[in-house]
Amino acid sequence: MADNRRRFLVAAIGTTGAALTALVGWPLLRTLTPDSGEGADAQVRVPRKDVPVGGAKFVQYKGKPAVVLQPEPGKFTALSAVCTHLGCIVKFKPEQGDFECPCHGGRFDTKGEVLAGPPPEPLATLAVAVDGDDIVVG
Repeated sequence: MADNRRRFLVAAIGTTGAALTALVGWPLLRTLTPDSGEGADAQVRVPRKDVPVGGAKFVQYKGKPAVVLQPEPGKFTALSAVCTHLGCIVKFKPEQGDFECPCHGGRFDTKGEVLAGPPPEPLATLAVAVDGDDIVVG
């Protein structure tokens, strides 16, 4: 009788441990292995009217967040919106004219250069072209 109870408890604890490992492990694994973006469009088209002078428009580029800027009239740039510190998504602060990472306070200018905080590298610059009334990223 005691032997059956012991087997049951060992099986129940093992099953519970495996379930908890899966519940914690899967999200952790997804976080540490970001989506490659395969199958995503190689280019993104953004209407020029959607990007105001001094403003920013966030888009998805190859499955990841990116931002299109118009720092001067008629001049467009695009950056990855993924912070180089821990991969959080930066937020544009129009009143300051820069980007801030909400996770650890890293700051970037509109060229992607690090202004403050822990980010080790600038934001990645993306290729941009103007095609008629559209901005083409990629």
